[in-house]
Amino acid sequence: MTTSRIALVTGANQGLGRALVEGLAARMQPDDLVLLTGRSSQRVEDAAGEIARSSAARARVEGRVLDVTDTDAIARLAEELRAKYGGVDIVVSNAVARLLPEESQAERADEFIDVSNTATHAILRSFGPVLRPGGRLLVVASSLGTLGHLDGRLHHLFEGASLDQVEQAVESWRNAIHDGTAQEAGWPLWLNVPSKVAQVAAVRAVAAERRAQDLADDTLVAAACPGMVDTETSRPWFSDYSQAQTPAKAAEAVLDLVFAEHADPALYGELVRFGKVLPWHDGTPPVEQDKMLVP
Repeated sequence: MTTSRIALVTGANQGLGRALVEGLAARMQPDDLVLLTGRSSQRVEDAAGEIARSSAARARVEGRVLDVTDTDAIARLAEELRAKYGGVDIVVSNAVARLLPEESQAERADEFIDVSNTATHAILRSFGPVLRPGGRLLVVASSLGTLGHLDGRLHHLFEGASLDQVEQAVESWRNAIHDGTAQEAGWPLWLNVPSKVAQVAAVRAVAAERRAQDLADDTLVAAACPGMVDTETSRPWFSDYSQAQTPAKAAEAVLDLVFAEHADPALYGELVRFGKVLPWHDGTPPVEQDKMLVP
């Protein structure tokens, strides 16, 4: 990667997203720019200012308001960065909707899908074309994102799918939730399972189209599983946090993907956890009474 790099992280006001911005700012150069994005202008301003003023920050840090459910806003920001800087070097799609165990999964489905999936599709579509050679485009997912976690009746929707087909599958799932046929069709109750599978499938779809040129340019497109992270979003789902990482610790493995000297072809287009590929076909469908926001 060259100097004067541009990095962007979504969902970066707090938790893992903020830790990723902190890590990027610490590892990048003074001429580089890290954009911390989120929906709340005050939280964005506060978080960006605190990181920029910290002694660990080397790169410049700026806050930008970005509602990832607004796909037009994502496209406008990508075009702005292309026009102003010639593109972007690092994109980490990290935004997630907070969901509590006592809340109805079905009632929160639209928001959850919009933040985790519709936004992922938009980021891949908008930022993929403006990613400069040697760049890194990562979608933060989880170990639940492997195909085996879905009922076998649903595998054909994501196996070898294009990004358009992944998007169609997600909308089919959304519609099934609304009309009450989701579980009958094999969709699990817990939103996080199909959502994460769809995120990884979207990454795989884009990577399949870009692979040859990206690897020639030392560019990496991948999904990243940070492992169990102790955040306000995940804490309500667990009684035992003895194995959980702090956001700063969890960010390290993701940042190692970003700053690897060369893009590893074995990791390209895959779901990566702690530097290792989680095979696409691994996993088993969840038991519905389990709490399913595990990493």
